[in-house]
Amino acid sequence: MQRIIFFLFSYFFFSSVVFSQWYQDTFKVMGTLSHVEFWLDDYQHRLTQVDNQQQARTLLLAVKEEMFRIDQQMSPYKQQSELSRINRLASSQAVKISQELFDLLTVAQDISRLSEGAFDITYASVGYQYNYRERKKPSQSDITKALPAINYQSIILDRKQKTIRFKHADVRIDLGGIAKGYAVKRCLEILKKAGIEHALVSAGGDTGLLGDRRGRPWLVGIKHPRADHKTAVHIPLVDEAISTSGDYERYFIEDGVRYHHIINPKTGDSARAVVSVSVIGKDPTYVDALSTTVFVKGLKEGLALIEKLPEFETIIIDKNQRLHFSSGLQP
Repeated sequence: MQRIIFFLFSYFFFSSVVFSQWYQDTFKVMGTLSHVEFWLDDYQHRLTQVDNQQQARTLLLAVKEEMFRIDQQMSPYKQQSELSRINRLASSQAVKISQELFDLLTVAQDISRLSEGAFDITYASVGYQYNYRERKKPSQSDITKALPAINYQSIILDRKQKTIRFKHADVRIDLGGIAKGYAVKRCLEILKKAGIEHALVSAGGDTGLLGDRRGRPWLVGIKHPRADHKTAVHIPLVDEAISTSGDYERYFIEDGVRYHHIINPKTGDSARAVVSVSVIGKDPTYVDALSTTVFVKGLKEGLALIEKLPEFETIIIDKNQRLHFSSGLQP
């Protein structure tokens, strides 16, 4: 997911009489910029100013620690992560994994079936050969060799034993298309459990919201895919999540062709039917995975999929930079 969400109207509210106010923090984790802000109401919590600030610091730290915990568990770039252990061992044996990761992998499998393979975490079987910072890509022969390993059906999850194994020796998995959304969801749950009613948590292009912005919607801007510091459209949202996938963050251009990190599992090459996809819904985990799914499927098939899912909406920007909306967002 790319960092394409801009936060408009990020105000602080102070009062000489009460201690209610917005608190926020921004930090880098999971390879991207993350942000949290929430309103802490002293009337609700019956707090003094010192208590209010202490609770805010505790909650900000809890959100930050949760993001880092998930990164340590699910990053394919950290050798000691649970995900890296799976990639090292699951081709040769069943690997016991945590309930948390097992459940997330189950969701990923469900979305793979729903999308008929457009969303597939085994894309990493070829995806690891790309290095966008160094402008490196695999040869066509390397892609052809790796393609048989890109198949979500090669992932075998044993619910009773809580294990995972791969049916193909060259399978690798990467949760880059779903883990940030999951992290946002977990952080919102922490804030909600603490009694917070108005909050925003983001990780790159994944944003989740609790309630509104105290009487008005949160206003989220979707970045223009071909113009820096410009937005293509502003979306008012309340108690929802939005995720955007775009081809303009991790990429390089060679011989006029753009190579970016959203891989089409069927080709092992970058998906190029559209340039930006945003999906809106209640569950940050699902909107994260679905924005990748729709990007891979392209305009016609992507819209058709979302129209079958009444709890989700999408905004697609095609290669000619034209906006397309699912029916629930039409005027």
